[in-house]
Amino acid sequence: MSSSFQSISGQSLGSLDSLKAQASRDPKASIRETAKQFESLFMQEVMKSMRASTLSSGMLDNNATQLGTEMLDTQFAGKMSGLPGGLSEAIQKQLQRQMGIQDLSPENIKKNSQTTLAQALPALATKGIPNHVQGFIQKHDAAARAASAATGIPASFMVAQAAHESGWGKREITGADGTPSHNIFGIKATPSWKGKTVDVKTTEVINGQAVKVTAKFRAYGSYDEAFKDYAKLISGNDRYAKVVAQAQNGNAAGFARGLQQAGYATDPAYAEKLAKTIQTTQRVQSTLMA
Repeated sequence: MSSSFQSISGQSLGSLDSLKAQASRDPKASIRETAKQFESLFMQEVMKSMRASTLSSGMLDNNATQLGTEMLDTQFAGKMSGLPGGLSEAIQKQLQRQMGIQDLSPENIKKNSQTTLAQALPALATKGIPNHVQGFIQKHDAAARAASAATGIPASFMVAQAAHESGWGKREITGADGTPSHNIFGIKATPSWKGKTVDVKTTEVINGQAVKVTAKFRAYGSYDEAFKDYAKLISGNDRYAKVVAQAQNGNAAGFARGLQQAGYATDPAYAEKLAKTIQTTQRVQSTLMA
């Protein structure tokens, strides 16, 4: 399942980059492809709504089957889009009207296409992603890129892990008085840690059971410090050597699985959840690089 997930997780990011390049080479074809992408997203929403309205037995309702179903729907939607007589033809005509194109001559299309497509593609990449999610990614993009330059770990992987650990910033670790710790990676304070700490009640999975415990976590003066410390922890510890290698190869699923196997978190579904969060982060970051 990991190879399928990787191909799908990179679909939005790869498609966006491909459309940008195609717009300059072949504007006419880029309009058709943009329309096809919009139709594919629409079909995904339709299939999602159909599944939501169908009663399930509950026997197979878990994170793994849900992720598998979403990936299968994405593949189906891609296969069904762009067929003759489909929605993409109507979308293509609408794009042409918005761009003021009365004919499909290369001269007319090239004159009007690039500006309109530049506006349409970011919206396509971030469709369905809540504003607070996009805001979190934008907020930490610069710090993540700085840490990425030092370690080779993709910025999207680090932002995604921070998002997963902090609930997109909604569950950030704070002190008893509400003082922010800026610890969005959930890094605990081991005996070797000489910096500030905060005591937090958290949930650990021990012997298959969720247990409430009080643990010490690291505290930082800023989010930049948090990203630097995370990068140092991951890249400077032999325990995470294979994790870093997977990250440097751009393997999101391997990176997430490696972190779980190395004991970064006790949640048995950690790798699944993180890989999915990386996919979302990459979609938003692709628009920041536009």
